[in-house]
Amino acid sequence: MNALEMARWLALGSGALALTLAIAKLGDVVARAVGQPGVVGEIAFGLLAGPLLVWWGGEGLRSLLFGEGRLDVLSLLSHAGLVLYLVGVGHELKRGAHAPRARPLVWTTLGTLVVPALTGLAMALWVSTQDSYLRGTAPTTSFVLVMVVALSVTAVPVLARILAENGRLEGRVPRLALGSASLVDVIAWILLVVAISSGSLLNRLLVLAGVVALVLVARQGLRLEPVRRAAAARPLVTTVLAAAAALGVAALAKTMGVNEVVLAIAIGLALPADPVWSPVAERVSLAGRRLVPVFFFVTGLGVFAARLTGVPWAAIALVLVLAIVGKVGGSYLGARLGGCSHRDALELGVLLNTRGLTELVVLQAAFTAKLLTPALYLVMVVMTLVTTAMTGPLQKLLDRRVPVPDGERTS
Repeated sequence: MNALEMARWLALGSGALALTLAIAKLGDVVARAVGQPGVVGEIAFGLLAGPLLVWWGGEGLRSLLFGEGRLDVLSLLSHAGLVLYLVGVGHELKRGAHAPRARPLVWTTLGTLVVPALTGLAMALWVSTQDSYLRGTAPTTSFVLVMVVALSVTAVPVLARILAENGRLEGRVPRLALGSASLVDVIAWILLVVAISSGSLLNRLLVLAGVVALVLVARQGLRLEPVRRAAAARPLVTTVLAAAAALGVAALAKTMGVNEVVLAIAIGLALPADPVWSPVAERVSLAGRRLVPVFFFVTGLGVFAARLTGVPWAAIALVLVLAIVGKVGGSYLGARLGGCSHRDALELGVLLNTRGLTELVVLQAAFTAKLLTPALYLVMVVMTLVTTAMTGPLQKLLDRRVPVPDGERTS
């Protein structure tokens, strides 16, 4: 590629990037105007923008907006942003590792994991009775694991943002929700590694063992005092190096057939949770967060512009019922068994029903691995948006009906 072609490629990519970020900002503004977290609007607008533009303007507009390498540039940026963002998500999962092993945490975690996993199994069994338009040809074990994971995860970063906006981030129940969600998501990511890895079960377990070894070795190296001193002395350089390492490892993993999502989470887990490395993880994640809207845009254009012969309304209705009953009901049951009050258990159910970006990453990884058809992907994305959008309004409604006890609010 000569200098002129490079300049043209960058100009086209910059224009496409500006368009996607503008759409994301519009979604953020609209969502906040109706009392929703901005991320809900970013997700919804990003996923729908590409298909709607193509539908409205036809192939001519599609060629103008997305042709001549523009979409390739966006795809590259979306993967880079996703990797950087997930470094922070992986680091955030340490919140669960440091939560006290109290009875409410154990029981809530069991409830918000086991019951949703059963509903995921039920959804997988129902989909398996449908035609290939919905079911596809994915191996049964991998498909079932993906559905179990998809119905079990909670979006820890999105949940934290919702709680912060409501002034409830440091309350007893929110801390319990974040700790429980973190523990569940660690288990879910492990299951996802097994589901999306190729080859025999032994090969999948070897991949999982390799990821665990990477986390342990890297964490020990980053805890060495000379490394810590160097990182503390040059935080900006350390952040750039950490981001470059994450992108490099993810790219290498992709060439080896390991999903980049898995490695990004592993790098976040490897960064020690201390005053030196936690700010590094936050800055890397923030850089990725600014590019995540591109991920929504590219995903929407690639999936929803596929040949969908109809909207599977029955599947959407079923998965919504299973998702809400599984998370809200399972969390409530577990919390009550753990000694929580009726009000606290109900709020935990509402909070842990948040799926957000974490769910979309799981779905995208499964779709890339050809474990989900475009139709089923659509079904699961609708479920993700609805359950995430429910969280803020339901928590506010609960606060009005049963006020929060003194000392639980942070603002």
